[in-house]
Amino acid sequence: MSTLNVSNITDGTTTVGTSYVVNGSAKAWVNMVNGRSTLAIGNSLNCSSLTDVTTGSFQGNWASSMSGSDYVSGGTCNNQGYSYSYNTGAGAGSKTASSTKTYWVHHTGGVYDLDDADIIVHGDLA
Repeated sequence: MSTLNVSNITDGTTTVGTSYVVNGSAKAWVNMVNGRSTLAIGNSLNCSSLTDVTTGSFQGNWASSMSGSDYVSGGTCNNQGYSYSYNTGAGAGSKTASSTKTYWVHHTGGVYDLDDADIIVHGDLA
């Protein structure tokens, strides 16, 4: 295996430091589909599997763990034009080095399984 050790990457016009690329890139993401029936991964990076936790909640399991649970995660969803909020806070959802559990709350306060939802994770890999 070879190692490439450089400080900057350039396309001839724009130059960016490699630390920005490494530290600023998503370390995991997953597109969850079929949340109302058979939960499945639509597309992903560093996601080994999904777990259907309960109504309105699913968990992304990371193939390569994060360095701890203090990383940042966010989410989006598309569910028949309604708005939902993404939550990984203590109690409703949780984060470990190897997974992120989400909890999707409708703007009226109820929780529902979603047709299509996404998680993205930024932080340090272990």
